[in-house]
Amino acid sequence: MRLLNFFRKLYINHQFFFALMGLMVLFVLSFIFPFLFNATRYLFFALLLLLLLDIMILFVAQRGIEASRSMAEKLSNGDENPITVNIRNFYTFPIHIKLVDEIPFQFQVRNFNINSTISPSSEKAIVYQLRPTERGEYFFGNLNIYVSSPLRIISRRFTFNKDQMVPVYPSYIQLRKYDLMAFSNNLLQYGVKRIRRIGHSMEFEQIKEYTQGDDIRTLNWKATAKKNALMINQFQDEKSQSVYMVIDKGRVMKMPFNGLSLLDYAINATLVLSNVILKKHDKAGMLTFSKKPENRVVAEKRSSQMEKILQSLYGIKTDFFESDYSRLYADIRQHINQRSLIILYTNFESLDGLHRQLPYLKAIAKSHLLVVIFFNNTELNDLIDKKADTIQQVYDKAIAEKFAFEKRLIVNELRKYGIHSVLTQPENLTLDTINKYLEIKARGIL
Repeated sequence: MRLLNFFRKLYINHQFFFALMGLMVLFVLSFIFPFLFNATRYLFFALLLLLLLDIMILFVAQRGIEASRSMAEKLSNGDENPITVNIRNFYTFPIHIKLVDEIPFQFQVRNFNINSTISPSSEKAIVYQLRPTERGEYFFGNLNIYVSSPLRIISRRFTFNKDQMVPVYPSYIQLRKYDLMAFSNNLLQYGVKRIRRIGHSMEFEQIKEYTQGDDIRTLNWKATAKKNALMINQFQDEKSQSVYMVIDKGRVMKMPFNGLSLLDYAINATLVLSNVILKKHDKAGMLTFSKKPENRVVAEKRSSQMEKILQSLYGIKTDFFESDYSRLYADIRQHINQRSLIILYTNFESLDGLHRQLPYLKAIAKSHLLVVIFFNNTELNDLIDKKADTIQQVYDKAIAEKFAFEKRLIVNELRKYGIHSVLTQPENLTLDTINKYLEIKARGIL
């Protein structure tokens, strides 16, 4: 058993086979030049001795190296995540290593390896990046390190960190980035607009008895006459407004851009915007819908709200069915009683697609401030910008321009019914959504 384990760890390098092939050529030549035979035979025995010596110096130590793979507790979807491999060399000579990490199958990388050199009795950290494009559990396999001595004849395999699992969550890296950005002086550098506040809006909450210090301008004279005591109207300050992010997880959100689906772009933007909303002292909530509404989080501004939203976004699953806007409208009417800001992430490719859902959007907009966020097709933009040299390319370009024009018509159609909209590219979704929210807050139109 120990002998079998020894052979499992032993790998002969290419250098040995190259040397062996050279000796074979010399043996063949010795038939023509007999004086080469003895020299070649001595070289062959020398190669065998070097092979045995290399085996001894690599396998004599029970603990030649130690290695560990370290990463964050969870990976950020759609972002570059650093994976660090720390390797400590216990040998008294410099070693050459080949790092072969069995990364999760979702990345579909089958030839991953890193070569490096480590000084004697020292430690080295090797960092590589992974960009997941799906949420869920990712399983790493063995961390294999093949160690060679300066002779480079054989390699000894060391195995560490077997079966390590890490979950991939919506992009919390973007959350940290925009958390600092949205409340610093760097807003303009990232494209977030500063908008002058032109009004102040408050929403009625209740009638209560007047107490010293209350604003006398809010006296309710009818209630005062009935109660025979001073009564005032109490308003809910706009810092306590409810904002719901509604994510369409139907088939229109399956389209991929840069390896990430529109659905995952919307999920990442929702996480970042939720954090900004709570920082602005508003209430953040969310829900998703396809065949029916799901993943509902009631709008609140508690300290645990971000964790609730994060877990709901992580758990979103869909088969990309046709979205049912009638059930969405019924659900909003039943569960969201207070006037709120509804930010709807969806996609419309044509005016016909909008007109099918427009009655439900108009019904939602009667009770709430509705913002529809949909996407520009960046591939169509590339096609429009490309010079057409053939008749087929001219046709393709004309069709692409027609679809791009319809996107702008959709914006105008929504504006006719008092529905706000944001037409954005997937990579700019987060910034443009934050911009729209800050604009609504600054203008006091909710």
